[in-house]
Amino acid sequence: MLRLLLLRHAKAEPAGGKLDDHERPLAARGRTDARRMGELMQERGYVPSLVLCSTALRTRQTWEGISFAMGKKKPKAQFDRDLYLAVWPSLLTMVKALPPKAECVLLIGHNPGIEQLAFAMALKPKTTAERARLENLAAKYPTAALAVLDLPEGGWDGAGPGNFRLQEFVKPKDVPGYDGDDD
Repeated sequence: MLRLLLLRHAKAEPAGGKLDDHERPLAARGRTDARRMGELMQERGYVPSLVLCSTALRTRQTWEGISFAMGKKKPKAQFDRDLYLAVWPSLLTMVKALPPKAECVLLIGHNPGIEQLAFAMALKPKTTAERARLENLAAKYPTAALAVLDLPEGGWDGAGPGNFRLQEFVKPKDVPGYDGDDD
């Protein structure tokens, strides 16, 4: 079974001002949330064998926070400009091209692409619990939220809408000790 972890970057500084959008850094809360989500991923065994990350500063800093929490088990990340603000069909093309040996892949990107990809991949829930997770995902995919999707059959080249199982959807506010808002 293959696992796809879809993470929206953590909370960034507001857009506008003199900084180009691609160079917006994480806000203080974003740095905290990234580490918390990394700790949660470590605790739950969501340790990727491959990381694909947008080249935007906020996504790279999100990976830094997550990887810090993973300690020595962190994989090397590949940074790809094509992930920056990519639409979900483009993200799906990247997923379909993943190497077969990558059993667990973390994709760190941006909304709306990440949210739309997660929703499309989990579109056919089989259980009540899975349906509830999908409704939660559809309601809001805040910064630093993580969707855990399993592909029960076949390889990455067969990835497509509705053939993943949504195992978990975690928002930073769901992590014990969270004290921020949900955005």
